[in-house]
Amino acid sequence: MKDEILSKRLIIAIDGPSGVGKSTLSQRLAAELDYLNIDTGAMYRSLAVLVKEQQIDLQNSDQLEELCRDLTIHFVRGSDGERVFVNNTDVTTAIRTPEISQLTPQVAAQPVVREALVRIQREMGQAGGVVLEGRDIGTVVFPYADIKFFLVASAEERGKRRYEELIQKGLEVDLEQTIAAIEARDAADTSRALAPLKQAEDAVVIDTTHLSIDGVLEEMLRIVRNKQAEASDKDE
Repeated sequence: MKDEILSKRLIIAIDGPSGVGKSTLSQRLAAELDYLNIDTGAMYRSLAVLVKEQQIDLQNSDQLEELCRDLTIHFVRGSDGERVFVNNTDVTTAIRTPEISQLTPQVAAQPVVREALVRIQREMGQAGGVVLEGRDIGTVVFPYADIKFFLVASAEERGKRRYEELIQKGLEVDLEQTIAAIEARDAADTSRALAPLKQAEDAVVIDTTHLSIDGVLEEMLRIVRNKQAEASDKDE
């Protein structure tokens, strides 16, 4: 499929709640386009890991600011998927535990954290040729993104997906509790005062409840091709 993609390098935003397939789809879309994939949710989760390890008080803005000052986060695409490194430490597995999932919304709600990570995200993506996924990419981080996707799915389906993912990693989890955690995360993300989860007015909405990853990816690629073709026509 890569040979069919035109050369215009875009900023592509993928937003949506937890468990809709954002991470998998952003990785695959970026690979198809040979773009840089930026998993912003993983960035906030990575910081949550540091907060937990260093026992930082979330009400202490000075501690948080110091933590963010020398923060480095980068992604490495390998044969076994994408790995996440914070301060040169691989946290790919650590960021997906239920405990970190619960802590992350609290960390992400802190103004000093969001300011630092949004700045890093904009620096990484401003040149284009990027796919960014998160909860406020199309509304806050890159409101001028060339393409904005907003993925949705039922809480039950998203909870089932997360449950199966954690089981495959050898973690002991309960399905009902996992669904409840998804719903609690939704409430936290949509009700927070700072950069809440919100669909951009010009976003393309895709319901992934009954769609395969391949099906959603093909629809995304179709939209990207059309956008690149439009851009190429304007340049002629």
